[in-house]
Amino acid sequence: MHHSDPLSKLDAPAWHALTSAQQSFATGLEHVKRYRPGILPFAAFQPGHENELSSLGSLLEPEGIFYLIGDLPPLPDRFAVLKELPCAQMVLQKPLPVIENTAIISRLTADDKEAMFNLINKVQPGYYEPDTYQLGSYVGIWQQQRLVAIAGERMRLDGLTEISAICTDPDYTGRKYAQQLIAMLCQLNLQQGITPFLHVLETNERAIRLYEYMGFATRRTISFWQMKYSY
Repeated sequence: MHHSDPLSKLDAPAWHALTSAQQSFATGLEHVKRYRPGILPFAAFQPGHENELSSLGSLLEPEGIFYLIGDLPPLPDRFAVLKELPCAQMVLQKPLPVIENTAIISRLTADDKEAMFNLINKVQPGYYEPDTYQLGSYVGIWQQQRLVAIAGERMRLDGLTEISAICTDPDYTGRKYAQQLIAMLCQLNLQQGITPFLHVLETNERAIRLYEYMGFATRRTISFWQMKYSY
């Protein structure tokens, strides 16, 4: 660990979230943890304790799908990789550009739970569970009583917040809604002295260009590993 680098925790973001700002969402053992079922399908091991990975099995549902983030150690029996998703890990490094708000941005609450889940799983299925919204602030744009764009906070570490679930309904793209929502969440964090970061599939060049325009820079490539544990 390079303790001099304040961003080094982002090499194991889920571990550091589950042992700091998001401890209340964690379940697990001393060296392996996961987000509670229904919150987020992410698990993590303490850096340097890769050999404890097998004990993660006791925390997983049979045949359950979950994700590990970062460098993958040799896997114990019964753990299989289904898919590797290489992502650019981007950190906000510059002041946000001036972004004009063209729509009303609403804070989303538990009342909007179903609308959030439906929109996100329509646009980018697989990572968002019914109670993921509890992890942080979620904001959205409604048109004709329909939630058409969303962004929210997912992993939160001390001093760092991940911006996630950046989704716009295909009928409403091209209106710069994502920019407006990201800018709002970034401002909320910057006002508290917290640095925003995000993960985007390396192949999603259009999104990467947007995030670069917003002031994000790629820190490293990091893989999300879609895993399965078999009993």
